[in-house]
Amino acid sequence: MNGAAQVAALGVAGSMGRVLGEIGLGHFLVVSVLLFVLGLVTVLSRRSAVAVLMGTELILNAAALNFVAFSQLGDGQVRGQVLAVFVIVLAAAEAAVALAIVLAVFRGFGTADVSETSQLKG
Repeated sequence: MNGAAQVAALGVAGSMGRVLGEIGLGHFLVVSVLLFVLGLVTVLSRRSAVAVLMGTELILNAAALNFVAFSQLGDGQVRGQVLAVFVIVLAAAEAAVALAIVLAVFRGFGTADVSETSQLKG
């Protein structure tokens, strides 16, 4: 590689480092708020149980992103990452149990519509 190509490669790598270095806590919080709002709108506006579960997952992912973002501000310990892994495991367990419940409700009622399954059969 000649000298000009090396300088160009270093310029690209240096500019990428500067761009990534400019991403701060505010950017993570904006993404987290967007995820939370999208999840909340999904939970409140959808009638399908599967869509409500997807909205719940978005809300949990927003919380995990906040844990990781705020842990970067601290003293370098991995508390936020541990909490984020805990949230991910909790979300996986919640999804498995909720999908099993949705399948059981679908078998009993013939629909996964939340508004139509508001009363239990006797």
